[in-house]
Amino acid sequence: MPVNIPNNLPAIEILKKENIFVMNELRAHEQDIRPLRVLILNLMPIKIMTETDLIRLLSNNPLQVEVEFLKLETHVSKNTPEEHLLMFYKSFSEVKDDYYDGLIITGAPVELYDFEEVTYWPEISAIFDWARTHVTSTLYICWAAQAAMYHFYGVKKQILPEKMFGVFKHIAHDKKFPLFRGFDDEFYIPHSRHTTVTRDEILKHDGLKILSESDDSGVGIVMSRGGREFYLTGHSEYASNTLNTEYVRDTEKGLPIKIPQNYYKNDNPSNPPIVRWSGHGNLLFNNWLNYFVYQETPYDKTKIKDLGDITQLNE
Repeated sequence: MPVNIPNNLPAIEILKKENIFVMNELRAHEQDIRPLRVLILNLMPIKIMTETDLIRLLSNNPLQVEVEFLKLETHVSKNTPEEHLLMFYKSFSEVKDDYYDGLIITGAPVELYDFEEVTYWPEISAIFDWARTHVTSTLYICWAAQAAMYHFYGVKKQILPEKMFGVFKHIAHDKKFPLFRGFDDEFYIPHSRHTTVTRDEILKHDGLKILSESDDSGVGIVMSRGGREFYLTGHSEYASNTLNTEYVRDTEKGLPIKIPQNYYKNDNPSNPPIVRWSGHGNLLFNNWLNYFVYQETPYDKTKIKDLGDITQLNE
């Protein structure tokens, strides 16, 4: 089934060229089914790129998914035209009385600040709290993962001596866990971050369960409330060229950046990247949508507020 996205969103034409089936709102309304409603809080500077990356993954499943985009009211994006935000994004005040089957909150380029120093910390904290009563399952990505674990559990982050940058091998601690259905024994995830949360710090806090780790990049995926919340420290959603774009950007700015590890053929930036993560990235998002959103969410979306932790998948 296709993903249902707002009419005229730039991602539509990009994804059609990749033979990915997307459906505009008009055509979707003609189908007599209840689609899964997924809200995306996009905190990334280049929003159109992130929109395309996430829709690409959400569209590769047999379920119809209706995507909406959320923007912050206390932060003005400098890298995306205001017209784009006005046309395709809603504010929190517009959605806070509604309910969603899934929520995705992206990373943000603020990781070197203390959480409380981030100008929009009060608003995003309110969104974190709102999600627990208005969303069936939430994916927190990169900075959002660190921020949410800090907000809910007090998990402290650490600044790394150098940027964690590249594509790193991971393992799942329990391959039978539904999020990893179909995964190989080893799988890769791109990382691009200056901070980390350590295994020892996470294990101090009841309610968090480490699902995946890497010898090189550390904790990969953490879960709470049986799957009502997942914290992804990397970027399984990245397109093939995203790390290259970041590398070129930082080198042109004269920033201290190393070649992304395990990315370019022969570790040579003149060569194209070797994509090692897209298959498992698709599985990750498909399994999340199937086992933790579709199979758990009530048909009457208002009943989401009555959901407890997910337990049956862990028995």
